[in-house]
Amino acid sequence: MPVTTEPETTSAPEAGGLPLVAVLLALTGVSGLIDAVCFLGLDHVFTANMTGNVLVLGFAAAGTAGFSVPHTLTSVAFFLVGALAGGRLFARMARTSRRTWTRVSLAVEAALLAAASALAFVAPDADGTTYALIAVTAVAMGLRNETVRKLRVAGLPTTTVITSLLTGLVADSPWGDGSGSRLPRRAAAILALFAGALVGAWLVDHHGLGVPLLVAAVASAGPAVTASGRD
Repeated sequence: MPVTTEPETTSAPEAGGLPLVAVLLALTGVSGLIDAVCFLGLDHVFTANMTGNVLVLGFAAAGTAGFSVPHTLTSVAFFLVGALAGGRLFARMARTSRRTWTRVSLAVEAALLAAASALAFVAPDADGTTYALIAVTAVAMGLRNETVRKLRVAGLPTTTVITSLLTGLVADSPWGDGSGSRLPRRAAAILALFAGALVGAWLVDHHGLGVPLLVAAVASAGPAVTASGRD
């Protein structure tokens, strides 16, 4: 009787490493850190939270001081580039395990954030550095958002948008119309984003942009080598 080999997408190769819930919580903290860097250090632009950018464009269009249309449009455009790259990556690696393409995507994110950190250290005041940092971090966050969207981890549909998590936190609780089974992970995600923003703001205020970007790169690299394919 012939012996068949199970494909890589079976449970065995998915099991090793950190559960995806833990990975996404860590990445949510990175999102808070990245947006702290960009909003506080790059002229009030978001590169992880595109909802914020739509609002910023509205403020800038109204003539409100302190907001830049070119910087914000750069962020949105390169975020879309990153999301497109994420979709193409998923299509090319669709036959591999969930763990494999998650790790590859996060490794690319970590490399992009490391490149942004190096640029912030080497040429913090050079012409074009602001645009380059916005572009590179936005590509990284677009790629990440598409990866998270494809993962479809229950209770954690995103690592950047808290509105839906807050809604689910109460609406799906025992006091709403649910069992509250996803409440802990949703609450943890909200706290993770807050903590990331807190740490990011402190680092920007005391160490400039290079250090928090380096911390973000390291924090993304960890899941890139430890993520499993299981929730």
